[in-house]
Order: sequence, then structure tokens, then C-alpha cells
Amino acid sequence: MSDTETTRPPGTLRIELVVIVLVCAIGIAGLWYLLSQQQQTLRSSPAGLDGLQVWLTSEDVSAQNFTGGWPIDQTSVGLLVVPVYDTALDADRVPATTQQELLRQQDEYDLDADVIGLKARTVPTLVVLPKWRSGMRLTGLAHPVLKTERDRLGSTLGRIIDESDPELIDAKSPFTDFPYRSTDGKDLSARIYAAQTIKARGCIPVIGTEEAMLLADCPLRKDAGDQDGRLLVLTDPDLLNNHGLRLGDNAHIASDFLRSRAAGRNVVIDYSRSSWLRDPFSEPERERTWADLGRFFGPPFLTLWIGAALAFLLFFWRGALRTGPIRPEAAAPGAGKLLAVRARARLMRLSGHDGALIREYAAARMAAMAAALFGSAHARHYGGEDAFLKSAQRRHPAETARLRTVLANIRQLPAHLPASEAIRLIDEFEQVLEQINHDA
Repeated sequence: MSDTETTRPPGTLRIELVVIVLVCAIGIAGLWYLLSQQQQTLRSSPAGLDGLQVWLTSEDVSAQNFTGGWPIDQTSVGLLVVPVYDTALDADRVPATTQQELLRQQDEYDLDADVIGLKARTVPTLVVLPKWRSGMRLTGLAHPVLKTERDRLGSTLGRIIDESDPELIDAKSPFTDFPYRSTDGKDLSARIYAAQTIKARGCIPVIGTEEAMLLADCPLRKDAGDQDGRLLVLTDPDLLNNHGLRLGDNAHIASDFLRSRAAGRNVVIDYSRSSWLRDPFSEPERERTWADLGRFFGPPFLTLWIGAALAFLLFFWRGALRTGPIRPEAAAPGAGKLLAVRARARLMRLSGHDGALIREYAAARMAAMAAALFGSAHARHYGGEDAFLKSAQRRHPAETARLRTVLANIRQLPAHLPASEAIRLIDEFEQVLEQINHDA
């Protein structure tokens, strides 16, 4: 038996159009999500510092990642860690156009030297210099060929500290160990792969020596009207990033040093491109802006919004297919009986009563054939089995005998029977009716 054919009512949405709209919406939402997650990808990569925040939290050091969007009480910040992924401060980054350019790209996103200086003058700040190109993040390979250019790195450092031409020094051996004395008197060793250090006037080594400083306390660059200030400079990010924390005693040195510098307050790993530090005592309460609402549409809320949008599109799609104008046949005479017959046939088919369904089908076909042969006025009289057989006996005695045999076999059918047997009986029944109709 075959399912009852249905026709799509005019005016309803075509499923192809709905699918195309749904795919386009998913594509746009996915592109928006990927663009918003670009910085998250960098932070979780080997060159990022997400592992540092997790490690500090596990060591009972208050630490948080910050990407901007709301003001931070500067009195709660013990140390601001500013990772720099820009070797040309104040210059716009040129996007890569080829895969080769992307692998050799030296800048991940743009930063402003004045913003870094403002942060350093506001709270204690540790600036983490760049070291690796984008290829290290994309391939996961920390090879010296993927290090940033020394001239660009020196220019970046000169824009931050009070030294126009700091000397950059590359290690001669693959791994370099730097001794460190912890606050509780333990001797630890920082291990750095392909270490980059500096030698700069006015900088005091914290880790390393004056000839090769890994972590230094340096004077802040002074512009017109600026006051004197100092900041910490980590010349090689592999001491704190996800790639380097697992080497040597780097993780223990990071937790010990940052804990001592934060002095019980928050360690904030600041990825933002502007200063969100606010003094609660000197600055008035800020008025609400659209940016306050906009941050509820950024990560991690963005994932929830995308999920809600996809769920809405799914509900709209299903609703568009299930509703629409009234079908033309639904308003025609006898439509209620036709729908009832179809519903009853479907219920019989689903419940496995194929024998009863075939009997109902045979009765309905004889009634339809009687209407075609004798007209609608006499269809009720000749639509019954006995009357139809008597009429056919007078005109087609040979076919009538065959029809009686088929009807007898149909009446004896069990409730459940194979589909092949049902198709055989229906096919034989239809052949007899067609023969009678053709001869007539």
C-alpha cells in the first residue's frame, strides 16, 4: 500500500526557500561568532595567557582575564599584566592576503603606546613583549624562524620605556636557565626556549643580569608633561604564556612573583585596547551608555544568543510548514468525508490492520466504479457489493466470477499480512475493475 498523496497548498512557504534562509542565517551567525572569538583563539593558543589565569586561580591567587567593556576599580588591581601582540604600536595592522603572509604575520591586533603608558601610570603594570609570529599559534611549532624581527621589537620597546635604542640579545643555546629566589627562600630556575633578553639604560634586572634581563624594572617613557613612572617589562613571554609555563620552574616562579607583586589584590590580565581603569574616589559615577547594553551581546552571552536565534529559526520553519491557507479540497463538498476516510486509512496503516484496510479500499473502489458507470444518481444503489456483482454478471459474466473470487479472498484476509500479499490482491482487484470498466 502506498501513502496517500498530498499536495502543497498554494501560498505556503516552499521548504527549499526556508532551508536557504536558515543556512544563510546560520552562516552569518557563525561568521559573527568566529570574528568575536578571534581574540579568544589567541588567548587559548600556545602564545596566549589563559593558562596563566587558570594556574594562578588554582594557586589561590586572585586573577582574571579582561577584554574591556566595563570600568575596573583601579584600587582593586594589584598588578596589571598587559600582553603585547603588536610590533608596530600606533600603526594599523595590514591583514594577510595569502597563507604564507599569515604564517609570517608579526602583529595579532593593534595597540596604542599611549594607552599602555596611561595604564602603567595608573596601576602597577607588567608589560609582556611579543616574541612569536602568527605562524607559531597556527602551526603549534615554536621554531626560531617564527620569531618576530628584532628591529620591530626594539622599536616597540622603545615606545614603552625611557630608552630610545634598547639592545636586544638572543640566546646562543636552545634553552637558557635563569635563577630566581622565591619569597620563601627557595632557589628556582626559569627555563626559556630561544630566549630573548634586553640590555637597557635605567632598567633594573628582576630575573636575569644587567647584560641580559629577562624581567626588568624599567623607567616609563616620558612625553611632554608626563610624570616619572616605572613598569615591569617581561622581554620573553615564554615565562608566562601557555607554551612556556610547563618548562622548568616557570609556573612556580609566575605564581610566586605575581602573588608578591599583587600584594593580596587582583592580578588582571588585560587584553583591552583602551584604559578602563577608574578611580572611584575622584571620578563621578558614569552615566549608562549603549556600550553597557552591548556587552550583553558579546562573549560568553553571544553563544546563548546564537543558540536562541537558531532555535527561533527552527520553530519558525516548522510553523511555516504546518500552517497556511485552507486547502482547496478542504472546502469542497464531501471534503469532510474524504478527510475522515484518509485519517481512518492512515490509522489502520499505522496500527498494522492491513486486512481491514484492503476491505475498506475494495468497497470504496466499487462505489467509485459504480458512480463512473451508472452516474452519481444511481451510485448509492449500485455501489454495494451485491448490486454491483449482479449488474456486472449480466454484462461481464467471466470477469464477474473472477471478481467474486478476489472479493472472497479479500474478506478472508487476516489483520496482519505481508506487504507483498496485499499488493498482489490489490493489483488483481484493480485489473478486474479496469477490465469491467473498459468493456463497458
